[in-house]
Amino acid sequence: MDGTSFDLITVASTFIGGLFVDPFIAFYDRPDKLIQIVSQGLSAGVMYSLVALGFVVIFKASGVFNFAQGIMVVFAGLTVVSLIEIGVPAIAAVLLAIVVMGAMAFAIERMVLRPLVNQPGIILFMATIGLAFFLEGFGQTIFGADPKPVPIDALAIPDGKFKILGDVFRKPVRIYQLDLTALIAGGLMVAGIIVFLNRTKIGRALRAVADDNQAALSVGIPLPFIWVVVWTLSGLVAIFAGVMWGAQSQAGFSLAVIALKALPVLILGGFTSVPGAILGGMIIGVTEKLAEFYWRGVLGDGVEQWIGYVIALIILLFRPQGLFGEKIIERV
Repeated sequence: MDGTSFDLITVASTFIGGLFVDPFIAFYDRPDKLIQIVSQGLSAGVMYSLVALGFVVIFKASGVFNFAQGIMVVFAGLTVVSLIEIGVPAIAAVLLAIVVMGAMAFAIERMVLRPLVNQPGIILFMATIGLAFFLEGFGQTIFGADPKPVPIDALAIPDGKFKILGDVFRKPVRIYQLDLTALIAGGLMVAGIIVFLNRTKIGRALRAVADDNQAALSVGIPLPFIWVVVWTLSGLVAIFAGVMWGAQSQAGFSLAVIALKALPVLILGGFTSVPGAILGGMIIGVTEKLAEFYWRGVLGDGVEQWIGYVIALIILLFRPQGLFGEKIIERV
């Protein structure tokens, strides 16, 4: 065996060991760390799920893939932060942000969606791309281009940490209150959206529009009103996501990349599935955190940024409609 072959075998064995053996050794050695990472992944997963839900409700009701969802998250978060900065009480700032996002939904329906009724889907998609760039420029004019710190004290968002299971493991599990708050509050918001879609009259009308626009119109469901509702609902999700993501770093236009982070979630769960968006977000969030901690040495420091897209690619190869998406059969 020559030296080159030996080097290749060594590299391969090191890679395989780092990928499949070392993580399990680390699991066994520090189970407290595993629990901590999973909790952080679930927190991030809930946030991904909320952003993905914004895509899903709009796509189900209008067939539009809203490329502007990411900048809506930024716009909503900066609205809350800027209002608090000028002295508006936190509760009033959130309520005013809801009004702003509702007004935005109404304007989008009147000026973007209504003129493009019955146009091909690609036209509507391009319209949301234009909307995203408009909102980014308009937002920088209003809020400025610099990121803003989220006033977590004014919003009563806890930012400490506590330790649990210290008597079970060699080292206690550290839980960050910000992650736990995002997980619990985000979970409650997801539950509220599910109840709204399934238990309210407007929610049932939205589902009817999603199933068949023409049939919904024939029984008197006003399509423009439903569009305003779903874009407003997407705006409410954007407020929560913008504030919580901003609390973990800062509220700025770089947060618009969240829209791209939600794409693997949508592909994994299915573009028309609310449960799929929830489960997909959890899977992607936990996988990213595990990969960043346990496989960073083998796959590189940026593994958290691309591992979700690899999962999405695998799903596309074997189940293009996603785990919960409906399989579309077209007869020609």
